[in-house]
Amino acid sequence: MAWISALVGRMFTAAKTPPHLATLVLLTATSVLSLNMFLPSLAHIAGEFNAGYGLVSLSVSAYLAVTAVLQIVLGPLSDRFGRRPVLLVSVALFALASLGCALSGDVVTFLAFRVLQGAIIAGYTISSAVIRDTTDEGRTASLLGYVAMAMAVAPMLAPMLGGVLDQTFGWRANFWAYSGLGLALIWLVWADLGETNTTPAGTFAEQRLAWPDLLRSRRFWAYSAAAAFGVGAFYIFISGAALVAAEVFEMSPARLGMGIGSITLGFFCGSFLSGRYAQRMGPLWMVMAGRIVAVAGLLAGLALYAAGLFNAMVFFAAAISTGFGNGLTVPSARAGALSVRPDLAGSASGLSGALTVAAGAALTLLPGALLTPENGAWMLLVLMLGSALGGLAAALYLRWLFLTEGR
Repeated sequence: MAWISALVGRMFTAAKTPPHLATLVLLTATSVLSLNMFLPSLAHIAGEFNAGYGLVSLSVSAYLAVTAVLQIVLGPLSDRFGRRPVLLVSVALFALASLGCALSGDVVTFLAFRVLQGAIIAGYTISSAVIRDTTDEGRTASLLGYVAMAMAVAPMLAPMLGGVLDQTFGWRANFWAYSGLGLALIWLVWADLGETNTTPAGTFAEQRLAWPDLLRSRRFWAYSAAAAFGVGAFYIFISGAALVAAEVFEMSPARLGMGIGSITLGFFCGSFLSGRYAQRMGPLWMVMAGRIVAVAGLLAGLALYAAGLFNAMVFFAAAISTGFGNGLTVPSARAGALSVRPDLAGSASGLSGALTVAAGAALTLLPGALLTPENGAWMLLVLMLGSALGGLAAALYLRWLFLTEGR
């Protein structure tokens, strides 16, 4: 309540101080809501525009591709011009693009504006940099853990909200809601998010002289790889879980939805523990702990399968361990990547985030290529284990770097 009262008190005054954590949580949550809230409406959108479902589904795949590219661009822009102006422009573009989607009269116009909605990824990328600007590495990992909880809750609730809006008012209501949310966020950034980049980078030519230090940093790539492989296991799971649930366990769509939500619940719990303990334990050990939990859970699931004790509960328990491990790993891995060159926190946030999206997109191809009704149950766990082991290898390499290079 104190946060809201403070905002009301300076409703028409530009912020001069760092934002409240709640503002960063809302910005991050909106970047997730924009991805999947409208998914229940895809069939209705295809029907109204008389377009194929595959064409309309580009509103998801093309959006993801654009957000990966934008993260690489928006991070350096925020290092050069500041977090506040880049966020304000990005959120305004999101609001206008949402309005364009709501008013579009054909599928091409809809897809064009839908791609522009990807500007809201700044809410995720730059929020991480804002936290790093104002706290040390350990505290950054802790706060990113709390922010990550929003990334767990939003994808669970967003499709339900989108489905209700579609059923009550039609599919365009989702994009009217996006537009309204974008306008609210413009005001929120204006009123609560003062500039935190107190030492902006020089010209882009000068930035390019500093980027090699970041790109040559083995710690940056180790932290980024640990996060990317961890999230990659999640992408593998959601790509193949429907086949396993239907063909192996004969689950209803409702039960499948609950099962898929279980991995997100694990991520929520792990992120909460990151918020509580990351500052005390340090990013390295949180990354290690998360990778060990994920690998151990998947190995246990495969061991039970080999022993003939495999069922839906065992399968989804292994998935929950993956989500829980990611909740421990990802906030600290991002904090570590952003701390390699704190003066380039925006660039590091964007590059690390883009790597995670790109790795996830690539790994989603594996279930479609390798899963069959006969091997689906164990093969999906093997693929997830392979990705989790990649993350553990990155964490062990990171540990070796700390031992040989010191702090």
